[in-house]
Amino acid sequence: MDFRPVKKLGFGLMRLPLTDPNDSSSIDIEELKRMVDLFMERGFTYFDTAWMYNGFKSENAAKEALVDRYPRESFTLTTKLHSAFIETKEDCDKVFNEQLAKTGAGYFDYYLIHGIEGDMLQKYEDLDCFTWLLDKKKEGLVRHCGFSFHDSPELLDKILTDHPEMEFVQLQINYLDWDSEWIRSRRCYETAVKHNKPVIVMEPVKGGTLAKIVPDAEKVFKDYDQNKSLPSWAIRFAASLDNVMVVLSGMSNLAQVEDNTSFMQEFVPLTEEEKQMCFKVAEIINSKEAIACTGCHYCTEGCPMNICIPDYFSLYNEDMREHLEEKGWTINFSNYETLNKKFGKASDCIQCGQCEGVCPQHLSIIDYLKDVAKHFEH
Repeated sequence: MDFRPVKKLGFGLMRLPLTDPNDSSSIDIEELKRMVDLFMERGFTYFDTAWMYNGFKSENAAKEALVDRYPRESFTLTTKLHSAFIETKEDCDKVFNEQLAKTGAGYFDYYLIHGIEGDMLQKYEDLDCFTWLLDKKKEGLVRHCGFSFHDSPELLDKILTDHPEMEFVQLQINYLDWDSEWIRSRRCYETAVKHNKPVIVMEPVKGGTLAKIVPDAEKVFKDYDQNKSLPSWAIRFAASLDNVMVVLSGMSNLAQVEDNTSFMQEFVPLTEEEKQMCFKVAEIINSKEAIACTGCHYCTEGCPMNICIPDYFSLYNEDMREHLEEKGWTINFSNYETLNKKFGKASDCIQCGQCEGVCPQHLSIIDYLKDVAKHFEH
């Protein structure tokens, strides 16, 4: 039986609307309810959350905006087990039981071993998490088992060889990372295909990077079709891949739900010409972007200096796209000072390496923070 959702667009509950932009846990529940309603009204049913999303409040928000308001069989809910929050087998059960309580879902349609890369895999193996997950399926608490992945195609091949019982894999795929030497979207996708595993796509718009691209790149798309939004190109690129079963979009407001569902309701794959256009745009963007941060905030949860790393990187990237020799000063200097009132400065970094150890993009965060400090704190 094919367990893939009927429609290819999924709602990623990670970048939710906030009442306080500086507090990821301050979810605007009423706005989220409107977003969920529109998503469901248009026939989309797949929702993806995780233990730590939105300051550990995403699963609670899923209960309030979705689970408590719709019949359980009318939607698909996915969540995950992350290695950072488990040290024993008992911890796995503790987290899982709390997830059931937080969501009120009764069971999870899809459950993922979360963010496998490097040393994380050894912890998952030591705690026998793959068998643990299969046991949850036998108990009827999970319907489909898989994992999300941020590492090399070689490691992915090993995992899928060692664990053929995993039914699907979640990968970061977008046209900007397709041939990236770090993310290796294409090669990881091809590895999943080789093992005949359906793929869930995360970061199709690369944390919003592909929703706001440099003018030269935007012009390529707008010259071809003035009416298509920038995110539509990114999401359709991922959805056009044969083995992809669902593409997750982290939507932050009702307008984004409106846009994404509009072009995914009657999905039309990209033509070969359109795919090549995406790669042309990627070349332009790669020549301009200073720091390829997606804003996932994994790095901030354990930062001992409370540095809002993705926010600083976003400000820095914006300034690097400006003609600073002409302006000399931008509003981002004021934005940086405003953030300093609540968070540590870039120069406060003690180089502990915690952030680099969890970064899915494998960024040299410590060095980049030095660049940020040099730029904004001179």
